Amino acid sequence: MPNFVTCLLLCVWKSEECASHFFSKNPLFKNYQKRSTEQFTVYLNSAESHGCWDGVKPFEKSKTLSLDKPVLVLTRASIRLKKTMFVLEQSRQSQSLERYKGLAFSIGVGEWPLIQQATISIWQTQAEMLDYAYKNQKHKEVVMLTRKLNWYKEEMFASFVPYKLKGFWDGKNVENWV
Repeated sequence: MPNFVTCLLLCVWKSEECASHFFSKNPLFKNYQKRSTEQFTVYLNSAESHGCWDGVKPFEKSKTLSLDKPVLVLTRASIRLKKTMFVLEQSRQSQSLERYKGLAFSIGVGEWPLIQQATISIWQTQAEMLDYAYKNQKHKEVVMLTRKLNWYKEEMFASFVPYKLKGFWDGKNVENWV
């Protein structure tokens, strides 16, 4: 199920310095910080992407993935209104992620919950993420159903190389995740 209480801000920056300036000076972002109980920031380089986000390919490849290095995965889909039962299947799949070897973090979010959804997951290694993606039976079943029942109007899958994490989640410092 989508998370209705957690906000996610995904931005593409020209440089880390531009991002840092935004995080330290932007009044809207500072207001969100004041109202948040916890927050963390992941600095990433784009590695692979296929599909579109509102008809656009937003990420350009800047790094290469390595099987023994951390990876962040973003999946995003616009769901056909008649196929919103996907939410129930997605919930079953999300449960298959819990305590999966190598998973550091996972959350579902939605621009328009139930019809535009995204998931973010951070894995200790790309090999462990691939093990989940291609060997986990519940995940494989949901992927097959999405194809068979034509759930999506649009979908995107992107992977990134995380190089710095700052902040806290569930009371734990996230710097040690990768």
